[in-house]
Amino acid sequence: MTDRPAINSEQLKRRILSLSALVEENARRCVIAIRQRDREAAERVIASDKDVDRLEIAIEEDCVHLLMLGGLPKEEIRLIVAILKINSDLERIGDLSANIARRVLNIGEHDQLVLPNELMILAERTMTMVRLSLDSLVGMDAAGARDVCAADSEVDALHREMHDLVRNRIQENPEQTERLLNVLAISRHLERIADYATNIAENVVYVQEEKIIRHHHRAER
Repeated sequence: MTDRPAINSEQLKRRILSLSALVEENARRCVIAIRQRDREAAERVIASDKDVDRLEIAIEEDCVHLLMLGGLPKEEIRLIVAILKINSDLERIGDLSANIARRVLNIGEHDQLVLPNELMILAERTMTMVRLSLDSLVGMDAAGARDVCAADSEVDALHREMHDLVRNRIQENPEQTERLLNVLAISRHLERIADYATNIAENVVYVQEEKIIRHHHRAER
Protein backbone atom coordinates (compact mmCIF):
# COMPACT_ATOMS: atom_id res chain seq x y z
CA MET A 1 0.00 0.00 0.00
CA THR A 2 1.42 3.40 -0.92
CA ASP A 3 2.14 6.05 1.72
CA ARG A 4 -0.58 8.66 1.36
CA PRO A 5 -2.25 11.00 3.85
CA ALA A 6 -5.01 9.32 5.83
CA ILE A 7 -8.57 10.33 5.00
CA ASN A 8 -11.92 10.14 6.73
CA SER A 9 -15.19 8.67 5.46
CA GLU A 10 -16.48 12.04 4.19
CA GLN A 11 -13.38 12.46 2.04
CA LEU A 12 -13.78 8.88 0.87
CA LYS A 13 -17.33 9.64 -0.28
CA ARG A 14 -16.08 12.64 -2.25
CA ARG A 15 -13.45 10.48 -3.94
CA ILE A 16 -15.94 7.81 -4.98
CA LEU A 17 -18.16 10.55 -6.41
CA SER A 18 -15.20 11.89 -8.40
CA LEU A 19 -14.62 8.43 -9.84
CA SER A 20 -18.32 8.04 -10.63
CA ALA A 21 -18.30 11.36 -12.52
CA LEU A 22 -15.36 10.23 -14.66
CA VAL A 23 -16.93 6.84 -15.36
CA GLU A 24 -20.26 8.44 -16.27
CA GLU A 25 -18.52 10.81 -18.69
CA ASN A 26 -16.76 7.88 -20.37
CA ALA A 27 -20.04 5.99 -20.69
CA ARG A 28 -21.63 9.09 -22.23
CA ARG A 29 -18.78 9.36 -24.73
CA CYS A 30 -19.30 5.71 -25.62
CA VAL A 31 -22.88 6.42 -26.64
CA ILE A 32 -21.68 9.34 -28.77
CA ALA A 33 -19.01 7.13 -30.32
CA ILE A 34 -21.59 4.45 -31.19
CA ARG A 35 -24.16 6.89 -32.55
CA GLN A 36 -21.76 9.00 -34.61
CA ARG A 37 -18.88 6.56 -35.12
CA ASP A 38 -16.84 9.27 -33.46
CA ARG A 39 -13.21 8.15 -33.42
CA GLU A 40 -12.12 11.03 -31.21
CA ALA A 41 -14.73 10.22 -28.55
CA ALA A 42 -13.72 6.55 -28.65
CA GLU A 43 -10.03 7.37 -28.33
CA ARG A 44 -10.69 9.68 -25.36
CA VAL A 45 -12.52 6.88 -23.55
CA ILE A 46 -9.61 4.50 -24.11
CA ALA A 47 -7.04 7.08 -22.99
CA SER A 48 -8.89 8.01 -19.79
CA ASP A 49 -9.27 4.38 -18.67
CA LYS A 50 -5.86 4.69 -17.00
CA ASP A 51 -7.23 7.52 -14.85
CA VAL A 52 -10.16 5.31 -13.84
CA ASP A 53 -7.78 2.51 -12.84
CA ARG A 54 -5.58 4.88 -10.85
CA LEU A 55 -8.52 6.30 -8.90
CA GLU A 56 -9.96 2.83 -8.27
CA ILE A 57 -6.71 1.64 -6.69
CA ALA A 58 -6.42 4.75 -4.53
CA ILE A 59 -9.98 4.40 -3.24
CA GLU A 60 -9.48 0.73 -2.43
CA GLU A 61 -6.40 1.59 -0.41
CA ASP A 62 -8.35 4.30 1.42
CA CYS A 63 -11.15 1.85 2.26
CA VAL A 64 -8.73 -0.74 3.62
CA HIS A 65 -6.94 1.91 5.68
CA LEU A 66 -10.18 3.11 7.27
CA LEU A 67 -11.34 -0.42 8.07
CA MET A 68 -7.98 -1.22 9.69
CA LEU A 69 -8.39 1.69 12.10
CA GLY A 70 -11.05 -0.23 13.99
CA GLY A 71 -13.59 1.16 16.40
CA LEU A 72 -15.83 2.52 13.65
CA PRO A 73 -19.61 2.68 14.11
CA LYS A 74 -21.54 0.05 12.19
CA GLU A 75 -23.08 2.66 9.85
CA GLU A 76 -19.62 3.81 8.79
CA ILE A 77 -18.38 0.24 8.32
CA ARG A 78 -21.41 -0.49 6.14
CA LEU A 79 -20.69 2.61 4.05
CA ILE A 80 -17.03 1.70 3.55
CA VAL A 81 -17.88 -1.88 2.56
CA ALA A 82 -20.43 -0.57 0.06
CA ILE A 83 -17.91 1.91 -1.36
CA LEU A 84 -15.39 -0.92 -1.81
CA LYS A 85 -17.95 -2.79 -3.91
CA ILE A 86 -19.11 0.28 -5.82
CA ASN A 87 -15.49 1.19 -6.51
CA SER A 88 -14.94 -2.18 -8.20
CA ASP A 89 -18.20 -1.86 -10.18
CA LEU A 90 -17.19 1.59 -11.43
CA GLU A 91 -13.81 0.27 -12.56
CA ARG A 92 -15.54 -2.51 -14.50
CA ILE A 93 -17.86 -0.01 -16.17
CA GLY A 94 -14.75 1.93 -17.14
CA ASP A 95 -13.13 -1.18 -18.61
CA LEU A 96 -16.26 -2.09 -20.56
CA SER A 97 -16.55 1.47 -21.88
CA ALA A 98 -12.99 1.22 -23.17
CA ASN A 99 -13.79 -2.16 -24.75
CA ILE A 100 -16.82 -0.66 -26.49
CA ALA A 101 -14.66 2.21 -27.74
CA ARG A 102 -12.20 -0.26 -29.28
CA ARG A 103 -15.06 -2.09 -31.01
CA VAL A 104 -16.36 1.22 -32.35
CA LEU A 105 -12.93 1.93 -33.84
CA ASN A 106 -12.99 -1.50 -35.50
CA ILE A 107 -16.46 -0.90 -36.92
CA GLY A 108 -15.39 2.51 -38.15
CA GLU A 109 -13.15 0.80 -40.67
CA HIS A 110 -16.27 -0.56 -42.41
CA ASP A 111 -18.34 2.42 -43.51
CA GLN A 112 -20.81 0.22 -45.35
CA LEU A 113 -21.97 -1.49 -42.15
CA VAL A 114 -25.23 0.05 -40.96
CA LEU A 115 -25.57 -0.19 -37.20
CA PRO A 116 -28.97 -1.48 -36.05
CA ASN A 117 -31.24 1.11 -34.49
CA GLU A 118 -31.86 -1.43 -31.74
CA LEU A 119 -28.23 -1.02 -30.67
CA MET A 120 -28.76 2.69 -30.08
CA ILE A 121 -31.89 1.99 -28.06
CA LEU A 122 -29.87 -0.43 -25.92
CA ALA A 123 -27.07 2.11 -25.53
CA GLU A 124 -29.47 4.86 -24.45
CA ARG A 125 -31.26 2.60 -21.95
CA THR A 126 -27.93 1.51 -20.50
CA MET A 127 -26.72 5.10 -20.22
CA THR A 128 -29.92 6.02 -18.41
CA MET A 129 -29.32 3.23 -15.90
CA VAL A 130 -25.75 4.39 -15.32
CA ARG A 131 -26.85 7.99 -14.82
CA LEU A 132 -29.69 7.09 -12.46
CA SER A 133 -27.57 4.67 -10.43
CA LEU A 134 -24.94 7.35 -9.92
CA ASP A 135 -27.63 9.92 -9.10
CA SER A 136 -28.87 7.53 -6.42
CA LEU A 137 -25.29 7.24 -5.14
CA VAL A 138 -24.85 11.01 -4.95
CA GLY A 139 -28.14 11.48 -3.11
CA MET A 140 -28.08 8.14 -1.27
CA ASP A 141 -31.57 7.67 -2.72
CA ALA A 142 -32.78 4.14 -2.01
CA ALA A 143 -36.06 4.60 -3.90
CA GLY A 144 -34.24 5.79 -7.01
CA ALA A 145 -31.80 2.91 -6.65
CA ARG A 146 -34.66 0.41 -6.61
CA ASP A 147 -35.97 1.93 -9.87
CA VAL A 148 -32.58 1.20 -11.46
CA CYS A 149 -32.75 -2.42 -10.31
CA ALA A 150 -36.22 -2.78 -11.84
CA ALA A 151 -34.98 -1.44 -15.21
CA ASP A 152 -32.27 -4.10 -15.62
CA SER A 153 -34.65 -6.69 -17.04
CA GLU A 154 -35.48 -4.37 -19.97
CA VAL A 155 -31.82 -4.08 -20.91
CA ASP A 156 -31.44 -7.86 -20.68
CA ALA A 157 -34.37 -8.26 -23.08
CA LEU A 158 -32.92 -5.70 -25.51
CA HIS A 159 -29.61 -7.57 -25.52
CA ARG A 160 -31.39 -10.83 -26.33
CA GLU A 161 -33.12 -9.08 -29.22
CA MET A 162 -29.76 -7.81 -30.47
CA HIS A 163 -28.34 -11.32 -30.29
CA ASP A 164 -31.17 -12.66 -32.45
CA LEU A 165 -30.91 -9.73 -34.87
CA VAL A 166 -27.15 -10.16 -35.36
CA ARG A 167 -27.53 -13.91 -35.81
CA ASN A 168 -30.11 -13.35 -38.55
CA ARG A 169 -27.97 -10.75 -40.29
CA ILE A 170 -24.98 -13.06 -40.27
CA GLN A 171 -27.08 -15.76 -41.90
CA GLU A 172 -28.23 -13.29 -44.55
CA ASN A 173 -24.81 -11.64 -45.06
CA PRO A 174 -22.06 -14.09 -44.04
CA GLU A 175 -19.42 -11.81 -45.59
CA GLN A 176 -20.17 -9.33 -42.77
CA THR A 177 -19.68 -11.86 -39.97
CA GLU A 178 -16.58 -10.25 -38.46
CA ARG A 179 -18.11 -6.78 -38.50
CA LEU A 180 -21.40 -7.96 -37.03
CA LEU A 181 -19.60 -9.78 -34.24
CA ASN A 182 -18.23 -6.39 -33.19
CA VAL A 183 -21.83 -5.18 -32.95
CA LEU A 184 -22.77 -8.18 -30.83
CA ALA A 185 -19.77 -7.56 -28.56
CA ILE A 186 -20.88 -3.95 -28.03
CA SER A 187 -24.35 -5.18 -27.12
CA ARG A 188 -22.91 -7.64 -24.62
CA HIS A 189 -20.68 -4.97 -23.07
CA LEU A 190 -23.67 -2.62 -22.72
CA GLU A 191 -25.67 -5.34 -21.01
CA ARG A 192 -22.82 -5.92 -18.57
CA ILE A 193 -22.55 -2.18 -17.87
CA ALA A 194 -26.24 -2.23 -16.95
CA ASP A 195 -25.52 -5.12 -14.58
CA TYR A 196 -22.81 -3.11 -12.82
CA ALA A 197 -25.10 -0.08 -12.62
CA THR A 198 -27.60 -2.38 -10.92
CA ASN A 199 -24.91 -3.53 -8.49
CA ILE A 200 -24.21 0.09 -7.57
CA ALA A 201 -27.90 0.72 -6.97
CA GLU A 202 -28.16 -2.39 -4.82
CA ASN A 203 -25.34 -1.13 -2.62
CA VAL A 204 -27.04 2.23 -2.20
CA VAL A 205 -30.06 0.34 -0.84
CA TYR A 206 -27.70 -1.62 1.41
CA VAL A 207 -26.26 1.57 2.89
CA GLN A 208 -29.61 3.28 3.39
CA GLU A 209 -31.83 0.37 4.42
CA GLU A 210 -29.37 -2.21 5.78
CA LYS A 211 -30.85 -4.68 3.30
CA ILE A 212 -29.07 -6.93 0.81
CA ILE A 213 -31.40 -7.09 -2.19
CA ARG A 214 -29.17 -8.40 -4.97
CA HIS A 215 -30.82 -11.84 -5.06
CA HIS A 216 -34.39 -10.76 -4.41
CA HIS A 217 -35.30 -8.59 -7.41
CA ARG A 218 -33.30 -10.80 -9.77
CA ALA A 219 -35.18 -13.88 -8.63
CA GLU A 220 -38.40 -12.15 -9.65
CA ARG A 221 -37.40 -11.77 -13.32
